[in-house]
Amino acid sequence: MARKGLFALFVDELTPDVICLQETKAHQSESGLDLPGYDQHWNSAEKKGYSGTALFTKPKPRRVVAGLPDDIIAGFGVHGDTFGDPNAEGRVLAAEYEQFMLVTVYTPNVKDDLGRLDLRHAQWDPAFLAYVTRLERDKPVVVCGDLNVAHTTDDLANAQTNVGKKGFTDEEREGFERLVDAGFVDTFRLFHEGNGFYTWWRHFANARARNVGWRIDYFLVSASLEQHVVAADIHPTIMGSDHCPVSLALDF
Repeated sequence: MARKGLFALFVDELTPDVICLQETKAHQSESGLDLPGYDQHWNSAEKKGYSGTALFTKPKPRRVVAGLPDDIIAGFGVHGDTFGDPNAEGRVLAAEYEQFMLVTVYTPNVKDDLGRLDLRHAQWDPAFLAYVTRLERDKPVVVCGDLNVAHTTDDLANAQTNVGKKGFTDEEREGFERLVDAGFVDTFRLFHEGNGFYTWWRHFANARARNVGWRIDYFLVSASLEQHVVAADIHPTIMGSDHCPVSLALDF
């Protein structure tokens, strides 16, 4: 998106206070992004051209923390698989603000052959839940990111034909449901019901133009923040990626 000159247009259109990015695939020095008024924080993967998260913010955070804590990594055995170590892939970046913690996350993709499903189900999802619930002890939490799962049948165009496939396995959906059970609120569903709302489309068969997509990008908030949510939207007309931006507006 940055190379295509579309990132600045997206910023101009939505004028966000904070921008959360996933799958950045670059280090800050390689990005070429210069946004006046925003401080940049990056958590890049050790592997070049892979994964990564970033946060651009106008308000100055009290602190920014990259990655999962060591004790949670050890406690849930998040030590990687044949595809690599998710802790070296720049997948989590958290910032503390006065009224909440903000976490941007790029959840591991389980792969077409489900080769990373065990890591996702047994290690990553439980560890991430433990992390955000720990943060919640101090202040409410906003989770933003590509969670690489469609939660319900309303969150993808062809649910019946994708049951058990990457992004719509019982295990992945269970991981998301545990976030909901822990009290996190899917903010988009406070304002929009039913299907037809998607954030990612395959590159073939004219999927985006036909709106044959998946909703796999979310803003979740602690239950105590629900009263402060004034808008949550998807922006499918903003181009530049196979994903589109999602947004959240809070009022304090």
